[in-house]
Amino acid sequence: MTRIRRQNVFTTAWAALRFALFWIMVVLQLPLIVLMPRGRISVRYMRIFMWFLVALTGIKIRVHGRLESHRPLLVITNHISLFEIATYPIAFGGSFVAKKDIESWPLVGWVAKKFGVIFVDRRPSHAADALRVVQETVKNVSYPMFLFPEGTTTNGAYVKRFKSTLFNFVENSDVMVQPVAMHYRHRDGTPMSDADLAEHYAYFNNRDMEQGPLCTRERSAFSQIFHAMVVGGFCVEITVLPVPSLAGMDRKQIAAALHKIVSDKYMELKDKKEK
Repeated sequence: MTRIRRQNVFTTAWAALRFALFWIMVVLQLPLIVLMPRGRISVRYMRIFMWFLVALTGIKIRVHGRLESHRPLLVITNHISLFEIATYPIAFGGSFVAKKDIESWPLVGWVAKKFGVIFVDRRPSHAADALRVVQETVKNVSYPMFLFPEGTTTNGAYVKRFKSTLFNFVENSDVMVQPVAMHYRHRDGTPMSDADLAEHYAYFNNRDMEQGPLCTRERSAFSQIFHAMVVGGFCVEITVLPVPSLAGMDRKQIAAALHKIVSDKYMELKDKKEK
C-alpha cells in the first residue's frame, strides 16, 4: 500500500489553500525581515520563518543526537532537496554555506542572504575567494554553519562524493567538523522507496546521477513545495554523528573520510524499518 497521497481535485484544492496561506505568511513577515539587521537576530528568526513552511507543507522532523557546543562548528550533511534549507534551522538553528546560483533566485536569494546564508562561487577560478569567505564566516559566528559537500541535490538513492575544495580551511584549524546523516521517510515513519523519493521529493531531474531512479519531471523551487503539499508531506530523519578525528589529513582525505561516514550511515538508515 502506497503512502504517497494521490493527486486529485480534492488534494490539489487543499494544497492550493495551504500554498496561499504560505504566501500570506511570507508577505506578512517581509516588512519585519526588511527591517531586521542581518546577523545573529535574523538567523534566530529564520527558525520561525521556516516553521511556517514546514508546518504548511506537512513535514515532520525527527532529530537523533545533539550537535557539539564547540565553536566554530561546521556541520556537513547529505542533500536531497530544497527542504533541508527549512528543516535544519528548525532542528538546530544556524545558517548555511550555499552555491552562488541561489543568490539570484527571486525572493529566495534575498531572504536567504538576510538569514545569514553565505553564497560562494564554486568554480575553480574563484576557489581562493570562496575559501576566504567561508573561513572568515565560520570563525566569526556563534552558531553552527551547515554545508552540503555533494555540491548539489540528489535523487536520494545514494550520497554523491564530497567536493574537497571547501575543506581547505579545515586543515590545521580550530574548526570542528561534525557529520550528520539525513534521510526521508513517509509521515508514519515507514521507509520510502527510491522511486517515490526521486519522483516526488527530489528537487530536479539530475542526469548525472550515478545510481537509482530519476524523477520524470523537473520542478521549480515553488512548484516543488506545492507538489509536496499535494502528496501529503513526509518525515525528515536527522541523525547527528560523532565528531571524527581529522588531524593530519589534507582536504581530499577529509572529504573522503567524511563522505564514507555519512554515506555508510545514510545507506544503513534509509531502508531500515522502525522497531
